[in-house]
Formats: sequence, structure tokens, C-alpha cells
Amino acid sequence: MPKADRYHKTFPVTWEQLHRDAKALAWRLLERGSFTKIVAVTRGGLIPAGIIARELNIRHIDTACIMLYNYREEGDAETVLKNADPSFNTPDTLIIDDLVDTGHTAQILRAALPKAHFAVLYAKPEGLGLVDTYVTELSQDTWVLFPWDSDIQYARPIIDLQKKEEA
Repeated sequence: MPKADRYHKTFPVTWEQLHRDAKALAWRLLERGSFTKIVAVTRGGLIPAGIIARELNIRHIDTACIMLYNYREEGDAETVLKNADPSFNTPDTLIIDDLVDTGHTAQILRAALPKAHFAVLYAKPEGLGLVDTYVTELSQDTWVLFPWDSDIQYARPIIDLQKKEEA
């Protein structure tokens, strides 16, 4: 788990839960208006964007490639590898990401596409004000463990983890 001093809880997400949450987000978006375009934020937003594109029958899809988390190094540094096409700066565009955490990535995308509707599966307090729609709010000290970042293996009971932190 990266940056152990910053994250004290883990929220594991299975493939099934991710799919359910993406469909729940699609239902919320359907109530918010008619969307014809999606900007998927790579990499975490690709799978949710694909599910939402299917559910809302959206075929016009672009990507914004922004690297923020680097598990090999301490500290976060944004790197914009590819920004979204400026023609996607319209109210009928969805920006889809898996998570808004500190809001750094969201700030970059909001600056590039201020008219678009920003939607995420999971939101934390520091970034919550930057998104328009989300499914689940989590505490800031929670690390979301996505299925593409994990293996199935034995998990220690919470009480054992607590004892380890106290030692």
C-alpha cells in the first residue's frame, strides 16, 4: 500500500463491485442529462468508461492520459501524457475516472474541459468539490485497492493489523 503514513484504511474493490458501481453511476448520469461523448481518464477510468459507454450507448470516446500516483516513489507529480481533444469541451461530454482523491488530476481536467460533466465511482473529501457525480464517498485516509492492482491472497484480520500498528 503506497504512502503508508497517508493511508490507514483499505477499501478493496472486486471486479463485480466495480461493474455494479459503474452501472449505478450510469443510472445517475442518465438522470442528469443526455451525454454523447466520453473522455476516459487513463488508466483507472478506462474500464468504468467502457461500461458507462455501453449502458448509455455512447460511441464517441477519447482519453486523457494523466499519471499522478507513482507507487515506486514518494510524493505525487502530475504528468500529462495526453490531454483530451478540445472539441470534447461541451456539456454533453462525460469525463469518467475511477476515483477523485486529492483532486490534482481533476483540476487538470477541469482546466482543459470546463464544460464537461465529471463523474467518478469513488470520491474522497479533498477532491469531492471537483466532480459532478459519484457513487461512493470514502474517507481521505482510505486506499482504494482496485482489482487490476491486486491478487487474491490471504488477508490478515483487522485486529492483527491494528496490533501491528500499535507495536
